[in-house]
Formats: sequence, structure tokens, C-alpha cells
Amino acid sequence: MFKYDPQIRPVIVLALLTAACLVGDSMLYIVMPTHWREFGLESLWEVGILLSANRLVRLPLNPLVGWVYQRISTRQGVLIAAVLALLTTLSYGFVKGFYPLLLIRCIWGVAWAFLRLGSFFAIADCAGDTNRGHCMGVFNGLYRLGSLAGMLAGGFIADLFGLTATALFFSAITLSAIPAAFWHVPAAKNQSTAKTEDSAPIGVLWRDSVILLALTTGAVVAMIYQGIFTATLSYLVETHNSSTVHLLGFAFGAASLAGILQAIRWAWEPWLAPWVGIKSDGRHGRKKTLLLSLLLATLLFCLLPLDIPLWPWLLAVMGVQVTATALTTLTDAVAADAATRTSKVLVLTAYSLAIDLGSAIGPIIGYILNSTIDPYAAYWTAALCLLLLSLAWLLPKKEPRLS
Repeated sequence: MFKYDPQIRPVIVLALLTAACLVGDSMLYIVMPTHWREFGLESLWEVGILLSANRLVRLPLNPLVGWVYQRISTRQGVLIAAVLALLTTLSYGFVKGFYPLLLIRCIWGVAWAFLRLGSFFAIADCAGDTNRGHCMGVFNGLYRLGSLAGMLAGGFIADLFGLTATALFFSAITLSAIPAAFWHVPAAKNQSTAKTEDSAPIGVLWRDSVILLALTTGAVVAMIYQGIFTATLSYLVETHNSSTVHLLGFAFGAASLAGILQAIRWAWEPWLAPWVGIKSDGRHGRKKTLLLSLLLATLLFCLLPLDIPLWPWLLAVMGVQVTATALTTLTDAVAADAATRTSKVLVLTAYSLAIDLGSAIGPIIGYILNSTIDPYAAYWTAALCLLLLSLAWLLPKKEPRLS
């Protein structure tokens, strides 16, 4: 459900702008594993490092980018990101070799840090207590259209026309983000940010239980959904079924079916994410909606390892995808709630760092658990973590404070 509100026009613009910057990165996740020799790589392990480098480099960068945003406007930060995204996307068609590509992936990590934090700050500025969840849902739903376009179109274009043509095509899309940033992203620097930062010591992050739980929830949700589940989905399909899945008279490879399942999620997010946000803004409340989503996710992750028929199992997988949309939107909104009551830059920078940390360690934890303990150990662990988060949100918490 997409509900247009003129007050959230900057959020819509930022989401579409982010989508335009994201297409090149998303294309790479489909194209590089199958065209790695054309990139001048020597082995598949180099692909894994290159696709993870942008996440790892953001861990130390997020505090630095948050500090920069205290001194520049959102427009300037987004313009930096758009220019870097354009250069990196264009370079994928011309630069060869592991080390040059590693540098480019690190530069993309810088671009994403500016995009993500700039969007968080803009949403915190334009949203209020009655529509913050809606704003987060709109942003999350729309910017993932870039992932959908990059992954669906990237493979076809690369197979038909080659890497150079693919890079040029997606660079043209990313180029549109630069004039959009000039025309639609606010140019004025928020003067209240610096004042808030002066009165908010870093200790507020762990002294206030609401902020600490919001950061923990963001990290765990990112670890489970962006890390464990996304990275192991094709492994999960193959382990539960086989390397070839027969469905509706067709034979699908495990990787192909996993890609289709992921694409379906990105297709529904522009409608489902805002709807979840609106529900959390309304009479249901943020905490209740988050708690119900966590409990539902716990149940669905418990179903994944069970030996059940294919169709009910696929419904459970799709249910997990639904909770991914809901929990990503709700944790973003909870973090923004805490930030507007305390320190926008401090809390949102810490939150961005938390979700980057979770998404970076998720694949490592998932494969270690599945390979050393049990083929389904990562999903039982995910269910346990989600249950513990549910219990944590049931406990009474102190309101955030500045001192």
C-alpha cells in the first residue's frame, strides 16, 4: 500500500535517487559470479572478497561519514555519493584485475555510507511521530527497486552484450541521480544537529535501554536477513530439496530458484513496506507491530529445517521474506524514533554501523554454523535470536535521555 503524502516528497526522491545509484552494485552480484574471468579475476574466492569489501569498509567509515554530515548539507553528501556511484558503476565495464576492483568496491562502500546516512537524516528531519514508520517503509520499498532492476536486467544484458555495454547502460541510470540531487534534495544544513550533538555524550548509546535495544535489534535483524538468510538461501534450497527443484512442470537450479524468491521480495516491497510502516504509526503502535513480527519470524525460521512438502516449505520461505520486509522497516523506524528524542547524528550513525556489522558477519556465522554443527544450525540460531529479541522488547525500558 503506497499512500502519497506531500510532506514525504523528499523521502520519495531520496529513495528513487538511491535506487538509481544502487543498480550497478546489484548488477554485480548477478554478473560477477558468472563472468569473473571477464573481470580479470583468477578464482571465485576473489569474487567473494570483492562482493563483501564494500560492507567491511563501511564499519570504520560510518562514524567518519556521520562527522562529515555535521558539517555539510544533505544535498552535498548525496551528491558525493551519486558521483562516486556513477564512477564505480562505469568502471565495472573497463577496469580489470582483483586489486583495482577491490579499490573500486571500497569506493562504493563510501558512496553507500553517504547515501544511507543522508537518507536517515532526511527522514528524521521531515517525519514526525505520526508518519515515521510510513516514511521508512516508503524509503525501503522504493530504493530496493534498484536492486530488482540491477539483478533482473544485469544478467541478461551482460550475457547478450558484454560487460562494457552493461556498465554503460547502468551508468546512464545512475547519472540521473546527480541532477535529481541538485533539484530535490534540501541544500540547507540543519543547524539543530550540532546543538543536539553538543548535549549528547556517546554514553547515551548504552545507558539508555531503548537506544541500546534499538541498536541491538538492528544488528541482529541485519545479521539474520541481510547476512545469514540472503547469503545461504540457495544453500538452503539445495539442502532441503536438491540441486534441481521441479516446480510447476519446470526444473529450477537451486541458485535460480533462490534468485526468483529474492526478486519476489523486492517486487512487493514498494507496497508492503509502507503498509507495515503505516500500521506501526497507527493504533497498533510501533512496539506491538515489531513484537508480533519478531514472534512470527521466530515461528517461520523454525519451519525451515523441518522435513515438510515443497509447497508448504516454499510458503514458509516466502513468509520469512515478508518478515524481512516488516522487520527492516520497523527497526529503522524504532532507531529513528530514538534518534529524534536524543541525538540524530549520534544514534543514526551508530545504528548504521550496527546494521553494517550485522550484515557483514551474518554470512560468516551462517556458513560456519551450517558446516560445523548441522546443515540447518544457522536457522535454528536465527529463530533463537529472534525469540530473545521478542522477550527483550517485552521488558520495561527507560526512556532515552541526554545526560
